Amino acid sequence: MNAAEQATSLETASKIAAVVNLFKAEFPDARSDLKPWANDPDTRELVDPDSIDLGFHFPGRSRLLQSRSLLLQIRFHQDAITGDRRAIGIELAGFDHRGKQWRLSTIENWTFEGTTQPTPEMGGKLKAVLQQVLDLFHAG
Repeated sequence: MNAAEQATSLETASKIAAVVNLFKAEFPDARSDLKPWANDPDTRELVDPDSIDLGFHFPGRSRLLQSRSLLLQIRFHQDAITGDRRAIGIELAGFDHRGKQWRLSTIENWTFEGTTQPTPEMGGKLKAVLQQVLDLFHAG
């Protein structure tokens, strides 16, 4: 679900802002998008209500990232018994004018899959940022 819609408490809004700052620290040219999903019935059907979704867009196609835009989905699970909601992982995908070029899942094996992939250095930076994001949401 769009990050802008998930910012329903000061704590969540602060954590979303922190995620944006983590990405901007590593990728200063990136422009954040708190509403990466269109607000139409077809798209709404695909949106995971248990995620915080953010987009990051670059001024042009990044050769090092092999993409022009990134879609970040922080996935959550709510325990049916305790009611606790916790981050279970992150899905990250890189897109350019041809569509999705690669994906990375921290839920699976932290490896890039797809037509193209970021350079090893950029892949390492992305993984480091994702680990920081997970730490932020696991902190409380």
